[in-house]
Amino acid sequence: MMDRRLFGRGAAQSVLAGVALVAAGEAMAERDSRLPPPADPPLPTGAESRFATVNGIRMHYVVAGQGPTVILLHGWPQTWFAWHGQIERLARRFRVVAADLRGTGLSEVTPSGYDKRTIAEDIRALIGHLGVPQAHVVGHDMGGKAAYILAHLHPGVVSKLVLVDCLLPGTENMDALRGGAWHYGFHMAPDFPEMLTKGRERDYIAAQIRAWSHRKDAIGEDAITVFAAHYAQPGRMTAGFNYYRALREDAPLAAELRGRRLPMPVMAVAGRQSGGSRLADSLRAEAPSLTSVIIDDCGHFVAEEAPDPFAKAVETFLA
Repeated sequence: MMDRRLFGRGAAQSVLAGVALVAAGEAMAERDSRLPPPADPPLPTGAESRFATVNGIRMHYVVAGQGPTVILLHGWPQTWFAWHGQIERLARRFRVVAADLRGTGLSEVTPSGYDKRTIAEDIRALIGHLGVPQAHVVGHDMGGKAAYILAHLHPGVVSKLVLVDCLLPGTENMDALRGGAWHYGFHMAPDFPEMLTKGRERDYIAAQIRAWSHRKDAIGEDAITVFAAHYAQPGRMTAGFNYYRALREDAPLAAELRGRRLPMPVMAVAGRQSGGSRLADSLRAEAPSLTSVIIDDCGHFVAEEAPDPFAKAVETFLA
């Protein structure tokens, strides 16, 4: 019969070896996730990278062109670089400002402030920093939610509002059993999404982008690497997930605002294979001057999947 002491010693050694392997794997993931981001590709022609202190945070943005100011707000899991293909197009007629939202890209990571009221205040302060009384605001995904709140709370600073393939705050279907998107619950859970994506940020971000795209090759591997390298930095995946965790705070404010009139012209842009008409339908009761654009053969990432039709629609609307 096997000696019990020998068995116990062997079992303990196996457990210790397993713990060591787990620790080594965690240490490797920690090192991988803290690698410095590679340099972004060259800025669009004529563009500059700048920083400003707004609403108590250090915000990064890229600016190009002359004319009426257009603010571009990205969503998850992206940075200002989501707009790199649009900046040169729009900068022919406008001063284009593509911001890194709080906690993303090169903007400051904060422990709180990811509710869309606070993000809207960040953008309001950025508009003031730019020295203009008002600006056109274009927001995609989470950036669209913040732009919607900004337009309601501070309509005087928004000349025209463009919402791109987003759901209005409070209208999200988070019930996966009834057709809702599974990632809401995952992203909103405390700590688990960070634990499970640590060291695999690029894999996860690539999978999210591919899942929501209709044109699967529209966002290239190099662009995904740029996004993931920034989110892999300390605290930035948490910041990204915090935009989802803050949806609980956003819903009561959105319910209070729902149905109030948006006085500025509003355009809803969506991909046929993503949001379709849902965004425009949800805006009709509060946007009397509403333009709806649905782009065929296009998914969630409209600006990248259909760059020319998107730029033409936005430029025509703003001009």
